[in-house]
Amino acid sequence: MNYPTLDSFGHDPWWLVLAKALGVFVFCVLTVLVAILVERKVLGRMQMRYGPNRVGPFGLLQSLADGVKLALKEGLIPAGVDKPIYLLAPVIAVVPAIMAFAVIPLGGMVSVFGHRTPLQLTDLPVAVLYVLAVTSIGVYGIVLAGWASGSVYPLLGGLRSSAQVISYEIAMALSFAAVFLYAGTMSTSEIVAAQQGLWYVFLLLPSFLVYVTAMVGETNRAPFDLPEAEGELVGGFHTEYSSLKFAMFMLAEYVNMTTVSALATTLFLGGWQAPWPISLIDGANSGWWPLLWFVAKVWAFMFVFMWLRATLPRLRYDQFMGLGWKALIPLSLVWIMTVAVVRTLRAQGYGGWAATLVVASAAVGVAVVAVLWKVLRRRRLRHPDGPAPDSGDFPVPPIPAKEVSHAVR
Repeated sequence: MNYPTLDSFGHDPWWLVLAKALGVFVFCVLTVLVAILVERKVLGRMQMRYGPNRVGPFGLLQSLADGVKLALKEGLIPAGVDKPIYLLAPVIAVVPAIMAFAVIPLGGMVSVFGHRTPLQLTDLPVAVLYVLAVTSIGVYGIVLAGWASGSVYPLLGGLRSSAQVISYEIAMALSFAAVFLYAGTMSTSEIVAAQQGLWYVFLLLPSFLVYVTAMVGETNRAPFDLPEAEGELVGGFHTEYSSLKFAMFMLAEYVNMTTVSALATTLFLGGWQAPWPISLIDGANSGWWPLLWFVAKVWAFMFVFMWLRATLPRLRYDQFMGLGWKALIPLSLVWIMTVAVVRTLRAQGYGGWAATLVVASAAVGVAVVAVLWKVLRRRRLRHPDGPAPDSGDFPVPPIPAKEVSHAVR
């Protein structure tokens, strides 16, 4: 059997545990280096310009050159900072991002030098709650960085980030609750095993859409990058940071992107299981092949992050908070009740309700997308019957051309 259970963990020798931990760390760092390069290439092509193409063949060494440049820059510490907290904040941002990857299943059971072991560092009966707890600690790094910098703009960025994480952490946790109800477990490896027949993205599409929206807000990525809005806050919470301390914040951002993408893959896309029709091939879900499917799914989400950054403008702060509190959270609560009813009926022998849930999931998912599109479009384009921009109801500065035309008349 290639699907590990909770009993499969805790039997590895010490050297294998160290090797797994090192492998997780290397995987996260290499993913960050590749993601920075790929994001520049993707943004360049989407914006009809070239990406990095000078450092190394086809610009492949650009990420490495940026790391060397940041390491050699002078590490300035402003005079008004709270030095211990100022120096500790980047570490607090990075460490939880990597720790959360400890319970992510990268594959099934494999053989390493004769030892049969799961391709996962560890697992817990409440593994997903562990991920939520650890990733929520990472926001302390941003908040403390903004507070300890002794400047107004970093403080505003830190406060924005705290409000943002509180709002979207709730929606994210509620989207997980539907998965817990249907799978009957919080263990990541067992959730993957429960999707052997049908992935939860089809059964629980509304939860998937809520999670994808919440994970973009949770990682402070465009169009939800309000804590570091350069047009409003100079650089946001990391305005006063330079050199390796600044690089650690960037590392934390991209590792968080990788972690939430891996969690979405685990909870909704079958984890490391091969997609159809590859899954029909004998041996597609055995050995080291699942690692390839897992990485491909994670990179699909990473591409969506980059696509959103190249496509959507930054939301206003009131729009952003309203989306979280007025749309995502109420929707998640209603959907959890639906899943709970279907789960109870299935437990009592009404197995056909699973198909009903698929249909309901698709219908509600389409409705959610339509409502969100309508709300965002209405806020972007004012209602034609609304007040005119020069009626005095909006705080617009005087337009010189209009004043000249009135003077001529």
